Parts: sequence; C-alpha cells; structure tokens
Amino acid sequence: MSEQHDFGLVGLGVMGRNFILNVADHGFSSMGLDTDDEKVSALKEEGSQVRVDGTTDAATFVKALKTPRKIMLLVPAGKPVDAVIDTLLPHLNKGDIIIDGGNSFFEDTERRISYLEEKGMNFFGAGVSGGAKGARRGPSIMPGGSEAAYEHVKTIFEAASAKVNGEPCVAYMGRGSAGNYVKMVHNGIEYGLMQLISEIYDVAKKGAGYTNEKLASLFDTWNKGTLQSFLVEITAEIFAKKDELTGKDLVDVILDKAKQKGTGKWTSQNAMDLGIPVPTIDSAVTMREISSMKDYRVEADKVYHTASIGQDKPDAKTLENALYFAFIVTYAQGMSQLAAADKEYNYNLNMETIAKIWRGGCIIRAGLLEDIRKAYDRTPDLHNLMLDPDFVKTLKTIEGDARIVVQFAVGSGIPVAGLSSAIAYFDSFRSGNLPLNLIQAQRDHFGSHTYERTDREGIFHTEW
Repeated sequence: MSEQHDFGLVGLGVMGRNFILNVADHGFSSMGLDTDDEKVSALKEEGSQVRVDGTTDAATFVKALKTPRKIMLLVPAGKPVDAVIDTLLPHLNKGDIIIDGGNSFFEDTERRISYLEEKGMNFFGAGVSGGAKGARRGPSIMPGGSEAAYEHVKTIFEAASAKVNGEPCVAYMGRGSAGNYVKMVHNGIEYGLMQLISEIYDVAKKGAGYTNEKLASLFDTWNKGTLQSFLVEITAEIFAKKDELTGKDLVDVILDKAKQKGTGKWTSQNAMDLGIPVPTIDSAVTMREISSMKDYRVEADKVYHTASIGQDKPDAKTLENALYFAFIVTYAQGMSQLAAADKEYNYNLNMETIAKIWRGGCIIRAGLLEDIRKAYDRTPDLHNLMLDPDFVKTLKTIEGDARIVVQFAVGSGIPVAGLSSAIAYFDSFRSGNLPLNLIQAQRDHFGSHTYERTDREGIFHTEW
C-alpha cells in the first residue's frame, strides 16, 4: 500500500463501491475504507483491472492518500456520518477535505462544516443522484460548501459524472449546505413525479381497463415524446417484467406499501418553514404514509363501495397530457422552493445550472429539464416556471386534459392526490382573487388578528 492515491471513499456498499470504481475507471487511483472485510474484498476483486485498493483500517486508509486528502463518505445519513468523521479525525491534517455524498439533512451539514472549520479542515456536502447504476456509469453530483475545497475534486467529479451533450452533470451549487439542500429538493420532486406516475397507472388500469402489456407499450411510447424521462422509461420496463417465482407480471405481486427514507418529508417540512407551497410533493409524502396502513385500507375497502359516475374513459393522449401537465407543475414547485431557500440561506444558487446538471445521471432526469434550463437562461430571476412564456403556452394547451383525468378519477373513486394537488396549485396560482379574505375576517373575528383592505393602506381591526 505504498502508492499515494488521488481519492478516498468510505462506505463500500453497492453505491460506494460503484462510485469509487467509476472514479478509478477515469484514471484516478482510489482507496476505499469499510469495516466489513467482505466489502473490501469485493472492491479489490471488481477493481482488479484499475488502480483501486481497500482496507478496514482508518489509519492505513488516510496514510495512503495524497494531501490535501480528498475523502468522500457514502454512508447512511445521521449518526453514521458523525461516527466516520470522528474515526478519521485523529489521522487527518489541516487542509484535508471530507465530502458527504449521502442524503444528509442540510442543517446537519451546516453543523459539520463549522465543526471541521474549527479544526482547520474542509467539509462539504455533495448530493449524488442516480442510484447504484448511476454511481457506476455516471451520476448527477450536487456539491456545495467551500468553493476552494471543491476545486480540489472538481476534475474527479467532472470525469465521473454523467454527460449531456458532452457537458458534465456536476457543478458547484453554492455556499454552505447548498449541495445537500439541492439534493433534498431533487428528492422531493422525485417523490412527486413517482406519485403522479402511479396515479396515471391507477386511472389507466382500474378506470380505463389497460393491461400491463398495454401500459408497458404506452409508457415506452411516452418516453419517446414530451414525457421522455428516466422514471417513465423504467416504468415501461417494470410493466413488462415477469415474476420468476410465479410467472405473473411482477408489478402485480409487489405489495402496495411504499417506503421512504425522509428526504421527501424534509422537503415538505422545510417548504412550510419557508412559507412556500409544494402541495404535490406534500401529497406524495402523505400517500406513502397512507400506503403503510395496509390492514386498515383492506378493512375499509370491504365496507365502502363507490358508485362510479358514468363518463367517458380518458384516452392515451389525454392521460399523457395530464401527466405532462402535472410534471411541469411539480418541477415548478420544487424550483420555487429552491429560489426561496436561496434567499433565506444565502446559498447563491444558479437555477439554470441546477436544471442543467439534472438533465443527466439523476433520477429525475428528463427532456423537460432542457426547457426548464432555457426558461432560467431567459429569465434568471424567474419567480415561478409557470410564468415563463413557453410554459404558459404549454400549460394552457394541456390543462383541460389534466382536468378530464381528475374528474374521471374522482367520479370513479380512484385516489389522485398528486394530480388533484397539481391542478389546485395551478388554479390557486393563477387566481387574482382567492377566498382567503374570509379567513382573514374569521381570524380577526375570533382573535383580533387584524386585516388589510383592498381600498386603502394600513392595518385594520373590527369589533365584530
């Protein structure tokens, strides 16, 4: 182990092993660390043709790295990150760099930045999206924190990242915890898009009688048009997959309880703290929670029977347009949250750059993101994507189809919380007058909370 390596990585699970092998494939000698001998052995075996090594000893690991040491952590968020930092610290020198590549909560990242700054070391969060396959073939990477520290790993990250039109899907996001924050909102959007796809699936199958075979063909066709995206692509593959145990369509034998690791919930919670509405992301989190109530849902299914209202079933084009409408609205919600966070936390985010690096590698990559990038290129301080002239034209063209699908679903007793919330957000945003004047009157009536008027300046209170 006398060779001095360019890059170190802690956490040699599937994601970590794939990422370090990706880095090594691009000519950077790499060193891995894990407490599990089997994972270290797996790295050495799989990386036998490239300059990669591994160990279970922290001191050996750190000693094998060139200074300033560039060490990336791909371990579960929370206490494991702090534990790894404490394990490495006795062996590190001032100027060394620790990079958290996991889905850490952004406030934890701020705390760790301060903690390591006091010791003369650099820490920054770099969200990595693309799953295990993306880590191996090229993910989207969202680094934030010290720009000077990022410069030391910029070449490595650009080489390992996905490419779109030859451009790397990685860029410096901004100050402090910007990288982890952008990744958090990325995951919130991901929650929303997945929920919307599942609802269109439900409407098409239960309401319109589509078979899985037909759905596979439909989503494959959609992936060649405006809905081109990683999630639509893999959805087509899922519908076509057979179960090796039973020979049935695999999707039909998967239990309808969706798990979550917290990033969607964090997005919703922080949006509320910022006063930014993200109802489609909120709905996606809520539906995962409802899905966990399987026993109660089965019980309720036996006692409630929805009388379906006779209506025409939506055709494939209507379903496609409804999903595209809701996709746009969901991205709009996520991007508006990023814009608000930028002001609140002084990140110095560049919205065009975020859209640009999301075009490839990450889970929410989609052809739509090029249109989003262009919108922010035209208007860098765009308040909401739905105000961009091109998106205005598109949304006005397809909003009717979104309404048809929701009306059909509601009339058929099919839950469409995400689609409904997308339309409600759109309608609320485009309403010059909302009925919230009544709420202000109510608040003043029971709590003397005061109100403003439409016809004159000032703050008023009435003795009701």
